[in-house]
Amino acid sequence: MYLNKDAMRYKSRRILGLTVYQIAILLVLIAMLFFFSDSSITKRVKYEMEIQDLEAQIEFYRHQTETDKAKLNELYSNKENLEKFARENYLMKKENEDLFLIE
Repeated sequence: MYLNKDAMRYKSRRILGLTVYQIAILLVLIAMLFFFSDSSITKRVKYEMEIQDLEAQIEFYRHQTETDKAKLNELYSNKENLEKFARENYLMKKENEDLFLIE
């Protein structure tokens, strides 16, 4: 079997049954799919980071809600606590008291 030089050169440039040009085209298409499409890797990573951030915020606000509910229950359960809260935060006073602000 005799092959000319062009056929030998063409045969030696094949990798996994594909020519170098076909492999280059495949690599470009794969890169376009992974980096420039609507479901690209960069967008996927960005969305995952955003999801983690939002989950952290949800956990923070759940904890804050529980703390606020406990404080609210404490204020409603005891009249002295409610008066103390009103005095400290809203500068309220009883009729026979004087109020002094120290800053």
